[in-house]
Amino acid sequence: MPQRRGRPGYDQEQVIAAAVDLFNRHGYDATSMGMLAERLGISKSAIYHHVPGKEQLLEHALDRALLELEGVLTHPAAQERSVDQRLEYVLRATVGVLIDELPNVTLLLRLRGNTPLERRALDRRRAFDHEVAALVEASAEAGALRGDLQPRVVTRLVFGMINSIIEWYRPDGPLRREEIADSVVAIAFDGLRSRPA
Repeated sequence: MPQRRGRPGYDQEQVIAAAVDLFNRHGYDATSMGMLAERLGISKSAIYHHVPGKEQLLEHALDRALLELEGVLTHPAAQERSVDQRLEYVLRATVGVLIDELPNVTLLLRLRGNTPLERRALDRRRAFDHEVAALVEASAEAGALRGDLQPRVVTRLVFGMINSIIEWYRPDGPLRREEIADSVVAIAFDGLRSRPA
């Protein structure tokens, strides 16, 4: 059996996952490398074998979440269909990213912009939001959405709904990601009012 490089028991992904869990529980600033070492049952020096420091742990997690979100917009399904189909794809895929990358996206959504790294991540997140807002606006102009609502307001409301998933979704719960995505799309496109029979 091949020997695992580095310290026994953990690879870089596992160290990052443990750090993200602590960041989400206690906040990035309040989490120390000592807390991470205690959580993993290893020395602090063993952690530095995997990453140079705490900021790099944060950077890895944020970059993963942001790359997944940015990938939603560059996927062919977000570019090669009618504007309403593109918007529906983006909403569904964003729900998928939140569920698949729940700890990392939770960390991203809780950033306050206290460091240059956090501000860069927030800038990337805002760029994503602006692209989606432009897609909502294009959908409204194409007549696929109601024209009496402000696209930026609609975008904020829809993403408020999607982002709330981090507060209540449980991976071991009864809801499947497709059910959540179906609900988001139904509310975004059809609203809550029942249709006449």
